[in-house]
Amino acid sequence: MLRLISKILRFFLKLVLGLFAAVFAVSLLAAALVVVLLSLLKSLVTGRKPAPAMVFGRFQRYSPQGMWPGSAGRDSVNTPRTADVVDVEVREVRDDKRLP
Repeated sequence: MLRLISKILRFFLKLVLGLFAAVFAVSLLAAALVVVLLSLLKSLVTGRKPAPAMVFGRFQRYSPQGMWPGSAGRDSVNTPRTADVVDVEVREVRDDKRLP
């Protein structure tokens, strides 16, 4: 009889801990969703890209290999040549139309 009560209590304890874990996981997902939605709303209001998208874009742009394994890579495509660089002389631009 004592063994049966022990098994029942163990089952309910596992059930309660499982429910707590599920509630915790769902609350973390909900919090992440709220953060993503607020970030998207902020980006719509300010007109800028969200920070994670910009960081990922920079990583993609400056990574030596392509996005996917086995791709041709970025070294062979769109590499700037040294002949395309133009050296420009620096000069100061003055505003002669100053108001009194």
